[in-house]
Amino acid sequence: MSSLRATFTLSFAAVAAAVTVLVGFLSYDAAARLVRVDQQTVFAEVVQDLRDQVRERALHPADFAASDSDHDGPLDDIIRPSRTDVQVLGPGGAIVDRGSPPLPVRAEDRAVADHGTAGGLDEHKEVDVGGDRYRVATVALGGGRGAVQVAQQFSDTEDLLRELQQRTVLLVAAVVVAAGLFGWWLARRITRRLVRLAGAAEDVARTGRLGIQVPVTGYDEVGRLGRSFDRMLVRLAQSEEDQRRLVQDAGHELRTPLTSLRTNISMLRRIDELPPGVREELVADLALESRELTDLVNELVALAAGRSDTEPVRRLDLAELAEDVAIVARRRSGRDITVTARGDTTVEGRPTALQRAVSNLVENAAKFDRGGAAPIEVVVSGRRQGTEAGVDPSAPGAGHPGPVRVEVLDRGPGMADEDLVRVFDRFYRAADARSLPGSGLGLSIVREVATAHGGAAFAFRREGGGTVIGFTVGVQRAGDDGR
Repeated sequence: MSSLRATFTLSFAAVAAAVTVLVGFLSYDAAARLVRVDQQTVFAEVVQDLRDQVRERALHPADFAASDSDHDGPLDDIIRPSRTDVQVLGPGGAIVDRGSPPLPVRAEDRAVADHGTAGGLDEHKEVDVGGDRYRVATVALGGGRGAVQVAQQFSDTEDLLRELQQRTVLLVAAVVVAAGLFGWWLARRITRRLVRLAGAAEDVARTGRLGIQVPVTGYDEVGRLGRSFDRMLVRLAQSEEDQRRLVQDAGHELRTPLTSLRTNISMLRRIDELPPGVREELVADLALESRELTDLVNELVALAAGRSDTEPVRRLDLAELAEDVAIVARRRSGRDITVTARGDTTVEGRPTALQRAVSNLVENAAKFDRGGAAPIEVVVSGRRQGTEAGVDPSAPGAGHPGPVRVEVLDRGPGMADEDLVRVFDRFYRAADARSLPGSGLGLSIVREVATAHGGAAFAFRREGGGTVIGFTVGVQRAGDDGR
């Protein structure tokens, strides 16, 4: 998690640095370009004004004397608007009025001073004077009378721009450092809950304990992740507890048939010494014990795999499924089994699991209702039919709102109150049923299937004797796509 925090900090600082450098560079470049262009424009305008003056009237070097007390001569017209330096040359390029600082006079400048045409120009050039850089232009007065040198210092402007550049770099560095610190603070704030969540996950991985408290705060994605992780741990802990209890209960239940089988198998060594009647009883006992052990193992496998069933959910008619179960049960048991459907009995579910649950209910009823005088009834009640179909919703058989209900009714001996509340527990068997074959897992599977389908299992005594045992299954309205 520390690497994530470092990555977040570096990323934030890198983005801030890139943006700041780009903005600083563009700002500095625009400012420098504007200042330089502005200076060049001003200098060009001064030189052009000077050329216009010498062309309009014949000027002499004395007209540009610095001693003009009125400050209204051509020299002041040049200096005043642009703070330029002026040096006046006489015929032959002799210095008449030295500039401050003195400007170098080259052969090109002397040639301009002797030029016969007023306004003749020596193109702008850059010279080094006393360690400072100047932009210099020489304008001829005409008639060989001399020339005027106009100079503009730009080294101080470059110094100013250089200082601006340094300040921009310092500002960029300060922004980058501030962005890094802010990114670190923000990353620490954002990842703090992730660090705690990662710590909880590492504790689970290290200790294997699923009951670790997961810190959950906020309603953003991190908070949702924490709550989902907490719910996952709760479900895993419950699943682990269910598996532990299943293994303990299964181990307890398996001891009895295994002990009996081991005893009977030990007697097989002396089978030749046993009377024929005892032999037949021993073989029958072995067959019964092996069959019960097989049934118990099958029930355990079905119960253990019930929650991880990969069978796809699809829409089915629970009444038709119950009729299929009844057909098989009639053939196996020879009992009279009736199926009654009321209302809309279509549900979204796993056919194999639901068929297993209904089959367990019917087999349970056939086992306990040993008299066989009355038929075993399977009633599947769906949602109410509308009054437009001519059915009174309050009338018997009109169904009920909500989930589909499956009931199996028998006329057996019934159940005691203490048995009704525990009949769906794993391996639980009522006192009067312990002598009958069975594993005590059939009704537990019914409850697991009902719970997995959004319903619940129920059991109560039937009026006139017998028991009603069943479960409910959640349904969806017609046209609902299940989302």
